[in-house]
Amino acid sequence: MVGRMRGRVLIVAGSDSGGGAGIQADIKTVAALGGFAMTAITALTAQNTLGVHGVMPVPADFVRLQIDCVLDDLGADAFKIGMLGDAALIEAVAERLGRRPGVPLVLDPVMVAKGGQRLLAEAAIAALKRSLLPLATVLTPNLPEAEALCGMRIGTEADMRHAADMLLTLGVPAVLLKGGHLPGGTVTDLLATESGCEAFSAPRIETRHTHGTGCTLASAIATGLAQSLGLRDAVLRARAYVRRAIETAPGYGAGAGPLDHGAGATPPF
Repeated sequence: MVGRMRGRVLIVAGSDSGGGAGIQADIKTVAALGGFAMTAITALTAQNTLGVHGVMPVPADFVRLQIDCVLDDLGADAFKIGMLGDAALIEAVAERLGRRPGVPLVLDPVMVAKGGQRLLAEAAIAALKRSLLPLATVLTPNLPEAEALCGMRIGTEADMRHAADMLLTLGVPAVLLKGGHLPGGTVTDLLATESGCEAFSAPRIETRHTHGTGCTLASAIATGLAQSLGLRDAVLRARAYVRRAIETAPGYGAGAGPLDHGAGATPPF
């Protein structure tokens, strides 16, 4: 049973007042898959299924204090990083997490919200590349995020493979490049490592209820790593969990609605 597997996951990310993404989705995901979620909140957002209406950053010193309090007492079996902000915050998080080199780190480079709102300052991308990517176990960008990191347009699966190879050169040992933004009835994600590139494909689920899928997938992977799953197995379980959560989405909101994080954890998980 997943509920007996546990695994401590420290999540460094922003809050979503609508409950579908960010820290709220992260906590639900980790708990659904049997892990124990801990948090260092980087920003408060005022948002719903229609978009982000305001962002209040948390000072870097207080984010650092949250991380220290968790790690000094509770410890962690995996880290998950989501929404950050400016370069100072990125450097602060990297400095603190860099003190625990043996802990797997899943980096979801949250840059743009589904409604198009910018969530990561342009100047911070260089800091992300310089300080956080070398600490990551796996990077989980969607196509717009990969385009921003690589500086190239991604319009085909061949482009995805090229972009994944480029991302590996930035110092991260593994990349899960999510292909949901490409058109077509099949969605393909690529898991790239130095050993090669593996494609995972599934029929597209036609729905508007996909808010928080990136946060959810990254947290599910982090939970798997915290529970001593290998990277490939953690990715496979996470993808199956997210698919089930999309299929059973509750239909809330007038825009991009949230997933059903609880239903996603039904057997065979």
